[in-house]
Amino acid sequence: MELFEEITHARKILGVAESATLKQIQKNYRDLVKKWHPDRCREKKEICREKTSLILQAYKTIRDYCNNYRFTFSREEIEKYMPDEEVWIKKYGSDPIWGRHHPGNK
Repeated sequence: MELFEEITHARKILGVAESATLKQIQKNYRDLVKKWHPDRCREKKEICREKTSLILQAYKTIRDYCNNYRFTFSREEIEKYMPDEEVWIKKYGSDPIWGRHHPGNK
């Protein structure tokens, strides 16, 4: 299986969207392990073990990918994730009508 397909498969097992934070990945993983852990699961123990094993492998796949991912800290990449207010100020900050120094803006 290609890396993309492997990660996509793992992502779907964990119920994670194509774009997710580490926090979301970890939460989904924990929730699923709690649900399917053989000691807590209400299904047949074999089904629970199989599900738990799939979840653990999926999390390992995603975690390995994230651990080896090269993060970029370029201005362009960081600006993609700026809060809306900061984008507004950057775009209209000194504008007499839309900027933050306009009397109607607080």
